[in-house]
Amino acid sequence: MDHDKASIAIIGLGYVGLPLAGLFLSQGHTVYGIDVDSSKILKLENRQSYLSDFSSKEIRALFADGRFHVSDSFSEAGKTKAIIICVPTPLDGNSNPDLTYIKKAITHMLPYVQKGHLIVLESSTYPGTTEEELKPMLESTGLAVGKDIFLAYSPERIDPGPKHLPLQNIPKVLSGVSEACTALAKSVYESIFRRIVVVSSPRVAEFTKLLENCQRLVNISFMNELAILCEKMDIDLWEAIDAASTKPYGFTSYYPGPGIGGHCIPADPLYLQWKARQYGSDLQFIQLAHEVNKSMPDYIVERVSQSLVKSKPLRDSSVLVLGVTYKKDLNDLRESPSLTIIEKLLNLGIKINFHDPFIPQIQIAERQIEGIPLTKRNIQQHDCVLILTDHSSIPYDSLTAIAGLIIDTRNATKQAKRRDNVIVI
Repeated sequence: MDHDKASIAIIGLGYVGLPLAGLFLSQGHTVYGIDVDSSKILKLENRQSYLSDFSSKEIRALFADGRFHVSDSFSEAGKTKAIIICVPTPLDGNSNPDLTYIKKAITHMLPYVQKGHLIVLESSTYPGTTEEELKPMLESTGLAVGKDIFLAYSPERIDPGPKHLPLQNIPKVLSGVSEACTALAKSVYESIFRRIVVVSSPRVAEFTKLLENCQRLVNISFMNELAILCEKMDIDLWEAIDAASTKPYGFTSYYPGPGIGGHCIPADPLYLQWKARQYGSDLQFIQLAHEVNKSMPDYIVERVSQSLVKSKPLRDSSVLVLGVTYKKDLNDLRESPSLTIIEKLLNLGIKINFHDPFIPQIQIAERQIEGIPLTKRNIQQHDCVLILTDHSSIPYDSLTAIAGLIIDTRNATKQAKRRDNVIVI
């Protein structure tokens, strides 16, 4: 088969799958996008975007050459030479790995897997998933992996939000379960990525992704712990980080915040923690970092309450929350600490409104809250403005000139002319 122009099925058209589809399309491939969320398929068919990373114009461009086909039917996978799985891997109620989406994707696609097919998993998961879970499921068809069909793992490295680096420039880590599997996966991915990093086994590739996110969880949680200390010591941690970052070697800047959200950093390290316990190991750094991260919403609520109660009872106070997504400049609410913070503030009797340019409404328990415009009147009608996500489109200089009290968990007001009314956490 001509792998340079192979037909590709991508299962899961979220923040990982849709950009990957775009990259394959840009290099002349035909792509069959599959997603069980029929609302996504309907929006794509109507050339509408559901991701902040894509404008509707960019969605239309994906279909321009007639090589992008979308469906909620897994039968489309049978028309391709390679199937790439980009589905969520959340935690269950006990903070253990939940492979439900992966297993359902495999089950639904099994009737359409054919001899010669390449199957690649990109979803973040614990070491061993590809060989211990996917391989037996695929071989239940009677097709032997490495001989009849080919299986590999290649962790996604997409960074949702503003793009500092084009996707094709991010080195692609991969490994197959055999040399033939690796070679086939490499030939497909090197048609769209500029650098392929082949590792010795899928377990190493799976571990690599978790290693990257464990590093971020531990270091950001450490900064959060230092933020609590710095408040007591009357030290500006942000200033200290800026100063430390001038060291030309050995220091990497990480920043505190209201808690880490998203689909990767809060969850992936716990995948590794779960797997480590099967080997009799307890990763104490991960456990501590997880606990610190989960404690940050309570700390933010405490700081807000302490500031409000100086002027009036909490039940008579109002807070305008700026930004509810887990990260700036995207419309993703997954694991966002903002929602936890808002719920806790509401439970104290504080009136809450919010503004987020990417989110029109949020659901907190049984209550639906509609966003409000960021006007001078709306700002001044609240006792406090709480910045939880530092979206680029918010005019922070104007905000600080208008608001009475601002509590800034992202140092978003750093460049504002007026800061005497700002508490930076």
